Amino acid sequence: MASRKRLLAIAATALVALAGSITLAFLATYYYLKPTLPDVAALKDLKLQVPLRVYSRDGRLIGQIGEQRRVPVKYEEIPQVVVHAVLAAEDDRFFEHPGVDWQGMARATVIAMTTMQMSQGGSTLTQQLVRSTLITKERRIRRKLREIFLSLALENELSKQEIFALFVNTQFLGQRAYGFASAAETYFGKRLEDLDVAEAALLAGILQAPSRYNPAASPKLAEKRRAYVLRRMQELDYIDEPTYKKAMAKPVSGEMHGPGVEVDAPYVAELVRISLAPTYGDKLYSAGYRVVTTVDSRLQRAADVALRSTVLEYDRRHGYRGPAGHVKLPSDADGAMIEEALDRHPVVGGLLPAIVTGLSDNAVRVATRSRGRFTIPLESMKWARRGDGKGGVGAPVKKAGDVLKRGDIVYVLPDSPGTALLTQLPDVQGAFVALDPSDGAIVAMAGGFDYYTANFNRVTQARRQPGSAFKPFIYSAALERGFTPATVILDAPVVYESGEAGDWRPENSEGRFYGPTRMRDALARSRNLVSIRIMRSLGLADTLAHVERFGFPSSQLPRDLTMALGTASLTPLEVATGFAAFANGGYRVKPYLIDRVEDSNGTVLMQAEPLLVCRSCYGTADSSSPPPLTVAGDGTGVTRAADVHGSLPQVASKQRAPSVISAANAFIITDMMRDVIRRGTGRRALALNRSDIAGKTGTTNDRRDAWFSGFNASLVGTAWVGFDQSHSLGANEEGGRTALPMWVYFMQEALRGMPDSRLPMPEGVVTARVSPTTGLLAGADETDAMFEYFLAEHLPAAGAAGSAGETGTEQGPAAETQKPSEEPLF
Repeated sequence: MASRKRLLAIAATALVALAGSITLAFLATYYYLKPTLPDVAALKDLKLQVPLRVYSRDGRLIGQIGEQRRVPVKYEEIPQVVVHAVLAAEDDRFFEHPGVDWQGMARATVIAMTTMQMSQGGSTLTQQLVRSTLITKERRIRRKLREIFLSLALENELSKQEIFALFVNTQFLGQRAYGFASAAETYFGKRLEDLDVAEAALLAGILQAPSRYNPAASPKLAEKRRAYVLRRMQELDYIDEPTYKKAMAKPVSGEMHGPGVEVDAPYVAELVRISLAPTYGDKLYSAGYRVVTTVDSRLQRAADVALRSTVLEYDRRHGYRGPAGHVKLPSDADGAMIEEALDRHPVVGGLLPAIVTGLSDNAVRVATRSRGRFTIPLESMKWARRGDGKGGVGAPVKKAGDVLKRGDIVYVLPDSPGTALLTQLPDVQGAFVALDPSDGAIVAMAGGFDYYTANFNRVTQARRQPGSAFKPFIYSAALERGFTPATVILDAPVVYESGEAGDWRPENSEGRFYGPTRMRDALARSRNLVSIRIMRSLGLADTLAHVERFGFPSSQLPRDLTMALGTASLTPLEVATGFAAFANGGYRVKPYLIDRVEDSNGTVLMQAEPLLVCRSCYGTADSSSPPPLTVAGDGTGVTRAADVHGSLPQVASKQRAPSVISAANAFIITDMMRDVIRRGTGRRALALNRSDIAGKTGTTNDRRDAWFSGFNASLVGTAWVGFDQSHSLGANEEGGRTALPMWVYFMQEALRGMPDSRLPMPEGVVTARVSPTTGLLAGADETDAMFEYFLAEHLPAAGAAGSAGETGTEQGPAAETQKPSEEPLF
């Protein structure tokens, strides 16, 4: 008995001594390593790498740009199902231990002693957080000890909830996703709070080996790891048996999703990145900046639909070029075979790759990679006549077999449920941009059919000739020099001698000439010879000086008479900006896309200060408060606007958009462009059934480019269609047929439910009755007289000559007869 007590006493003494020795060794190790330990308080202010996020002006996400996808969340924003999944997968005693789970550490120590290697086992969430943020990842005993000390210190510095939130926000979960909120977007296309049990368990399962267990890398391994987490959740009573079985039965997909993008506008996001990179450098992609653009999500969607619809319509007019590919498809082909066959064919501009699985005379059956199966009715395939190589199409389609066969890989556009339309990837391209003319804000921008196929932004980067869409600027210069909408100008052949380059014989697009023509009619019907005669009369220097006021780069304007036909080299954005001056009453605005930049805390780093149109600042009436009109009964048949001075709040002078033409000039040119739609080359826009719209078509030489720029007082839009490698669009492909539909489709949505928006007649404009044949003031007895607008200082006199130019060979001053551009327009 005494011997037993003595043994117990010795054992107890030994244990105390051992415990003391371990404690002393632990303390000694701590003080030895303490100088090498980072300050855990730094985690309180940990700067997570958060990508740049770009939003529309109505707060919808356009895109995020950065190496690490991350969406930081607070603990209160983490759903309970995610908390339980993480605890079950990694550390179910997290809320009980002091940062180190000594039981787990004991197991890890035994393994280390027997294998002479440090194991990952036994690490708590706190330790994993320390490992991923404060210390290196090599597996060494020294690193493990540092990890333990830092974990204990961190638990004294931060609450359990703060530590858990940091863990959820910092862990890598594969496919560039950092944090659970980003992973939810990447793998499921969901917000964190919308995850179900199966999805939360799958994400928690990825933590052990992100590159192996993420579903995009291996759906099978991800499913296996998810099963372990679900089983642990059930064992810990986080979920019941029915929930467990339902979650286990849910299939795992390897499909990838992007961040929760709400507005499909990659051209916008990329232009934001390009614009800000010089200012913010590499921080732009990791500091969590939030950029709010001027883009309106509804209008952006309308622009994309308008561009793609117009391009596909053009493409259909020119026949079917055949399937995108062909594979031998066995009769027992399964889903895996179809996936493999379509793997090299991406979705392009909303068009889905599909494989023909069967056909009859009246329909084709196709299968897609992720959207199921569709039927293509024969009726929607009748456009698919083969091109004849001359711009036309071949024999009519009578049965589905005339177009396709089993195994063909095609592109389709889903129509009604279960049916789709046959399409093809277009060769032609397009661009569309819309501005607010009051300040230049870009409200919609589509730089091409599909950004991911070609990220070249044709709105800002493609310099093309605007053709007749440039004529309003020439006519505006003419109004300032005494011409009027009623001025009669001869539309007749003319030859300009150009020395070694040969004579230049400009023509109208129809190849016909129409004789004496009033300027209003000439603009509406886009008469080339009239524009040339106007510019010749104005002179090159005065014309250049006038059009440069609209913001067109001088270096891109030709120094010869071809400028009258639009041989300048301009981007769609520059053209739209020029037209904004007509829409807003004569002011030059600067287009801008970025409204403000905020840091991760919401502090505004940059706020746009656009130039604002302020008609009241210059003493004329603002469009939001149309002035009353008075009639001057002076016996001349002339009506004059009242002199009304605005009383609206003034805009600081440095923010005022400069006046580049008078309000009267802008008003008259706008009214002339209304005739382009009412009875000229833009008649297709009558489909909008509005009286406040105006615009101008444009077609370049050999029909290489098609344009339409149009507007009302609140919105300007420019549409362009052409080939990136410039060549003819084909016979009859002109601005009014090829580009105008894009503008119409956009405006149908943009102006839906909006009242007419047009500026009132300003001071300086008069109306008078004129002869439709001479353009002179009409007498009271002239029954065919018509009313016309004039600048008050340029009212025609009865009996005054009203024509300019003559028929024959002409050679003007040297400055005006330089060699024309290589590609003069029609």
